[in-house]
Amino acid sequence: MTEPHFSLKNVHPSWRSCLRQALTRMDGAYLEKLATTEAWLPGPEKIFNAFSLPVSKVNYLLLGESPYPRAASANGYAFWDAAVTELWSPQGMSKKVNRATSLRNLFKMLLVAEGLLKPPHLAQPDIVCLDKTQLAQTNTEFFTQLLEQGFLLLNASLVLHPQAKGGQVRKDALAWQPFIQAVIHFLLAQRPHVEFLLFGKIATIIEKLLPPTNVKKLSAEHPYNHSFITNPEVLHFFKPLHLLRSVY
Repeated sequence: MTEPHFSLKNVHPSWRSCLRQALTRMDGAYLEKLATTEAWLPGPEKIFNAFSLPVSKVNYLLLGESPYPRAASANGYAFWDAAVTELWSPQGMSKKVNRATSLRNLFKMLLVAEGLLKPPHLAQPDIVCLDKTQLAQTNTEFFTQLLEQGFLLLNASLVLHPQAKGGQVRKDALAWQPFIQAVIHFLLAQRPHVEFLLFGKIATIIEKLLPPTNVKKLSAEHPYNHSFITNPEVLHFFKPLHLLRSVY
């Protein structure tokens, strides 16, 4: 079932046995339906891209909801919009970042955590005034740095049907729960110190899959919400990581 339908070519070898086993816990009819249609994102070649990060390097599991609803954006990593290139422009954030609500709010939160922005001054003119020479300049640079710091960027549902309504999104998330549970148990066995970052309503249902004790976790609203930018717990977590600072 696994390899003929879902490519493992971008999966690090340390994950492959886990993913094969995790897939056996899912509903076979659901997987067969995915295998017989191409009307879902990010597609069979990219679905497991998040597992390119070796298990031994994972320090954080950042769990989003589902892939982006556009083929150019969905690349198999949670929150990483592959259609976005440059982060900044003479107007502040680049046009593509500014239009991508979740990504825009994520970067604004990181600018606040870095001490470069102070609420309520969070608009484009405020960003224009910042010295951004020491910051990551492209989306690829930023997300590559996240991977290098050990962020596993995984969605609660690995699949999105672009024309789906909310009910279908939830059905996909429920279908992937056994898979996600197997991944979590495998990850905790290998990396017991891993921290879980659960963003959004769908992601929070994953909490019941976690062991009841001794698991570090941060639950917050989805970055789509403006309140995410100033969430004190989110800022407290990200402040010491300096994720926007360029390492190049």
